[in-house]
Amino acid sequence: MIGLRGLLVLGLASAVLGQCAKAPPQPAVLPIAPVKVGPEIGLATTPVPLSSANPPPVSIGRFVYAGGIAISSPDTQRLHGLSDLKFGPDGGLVAIGDDGDLFEARLKLDEAGRLVGLTDGKLSPLKGLDGQPLQGKEKADAEGLAILPNGDRLVSFERDHRIWLYPRQADGTYGTPRAVNKPSTTFPDNEGMEALTAYPIAGPDAYLVGGEEGEVWLCRLSAPCVGLTPQSPPDFTWGLTSFAAFEGQSVASLFRAYDPIRGWRGQVRFVIDPRAPAARQYLAATLTLDGAMTRDNFEGIALSKSPSGATRIYILSDDNDAPTERTLLMAFDWTAPPPPPPAPPKPTKPVRRR
Repeated sequence: MIGLRGLLVLGLASAVLGQCAKAPPQPAVLPIAPVKVGPEIGLATTPVPLSSANPPPVSIGRFVYAGGIAISSPDTQRLHGLSDLKFGPDGGLVAIGDDGDLFEARLKLDEAGRLVGLTDGKLSPLKGLDGQPLQGKEKADAEGLAILPNGDRLVSFERDHRIWLYPRQADGTYGTPRAVNKPSTTFPDNEGMEALTAYPIAGPDAYLVGGEEGEVWLCRLSAPCVGLTPQSPPDFTWGLTSFAAFEGQSVASLFRAYDPIRGWRGQVRFVIDPRAPAARQYLAATLTLDGAMTRDNFEGIALSKSPSGATRIYILSDDNDAPTERTLLMAFDWTAPPPPPPAPPKPTKPVRRR
């Protein structure tokens, strides 16, 4: 048995030998070119087809595929986990992510108006109430994004469930956030306020909030949230992930589902009026991505007008920073069906003269 003194001697000897065996320090490796400072990042985009079928279809019902891309960046490892997107006052794309990142870019369309890429990429941290970048998953897990008519941004977070307003400044930048009204309910840790959209028809400070299980609330900066008819998913494997209001009272609702047999699936529903009671809830259209269609973990939706005047839908996927998933941005153009022809006039009965 080795005594305490022997153990100390062996320990000291090992430390000395370890120091002797260490290789000399290597010189620092410097970049071969100047490294830019700031939020700007390079973007790499790869086109994706609507389907793996050969040839792929050009539409799903009245939803015409308007191009899609897989997004990555050679400049950063943080361009992952994007959870929602909207379009800012200048028409630029704005997205938020699970780790408290804010991603901005501009769409690149070809001569036919189809999505072919992104330009002017920027990635910056969301700020906290103290004006400093958010730290840690508990505080930084951003899920929903809305842009109010005056340009202010709303961001919903899960885990630490809250909604913050980032005020738009006169110079186009955004100031320190403040907390605003959120639904007075208890959310699961990782299933919070996924869906968020401004809802101007109910007031300039109105916004809709949706929980992953389909719960819906109408909130205002100036008034508490009130519950609306739930937007029930197709079945228990689906969850509500995003809202986008359009054409006054209507709302596009995005759902996603996953199971190990079928993988990820996505569905967009056009709800005529989310404020209507359950018996009067009607869908104008439904887009489902399943089977051979290109699909992933779709979590964000934004609407605009296509060059032809159709309603342009953009859906964004969250790759969860996983090698088996991708950050996809896919576009579809939808036109409403023509109204039915007017009913023929009822034949008039001849008047009998007496």
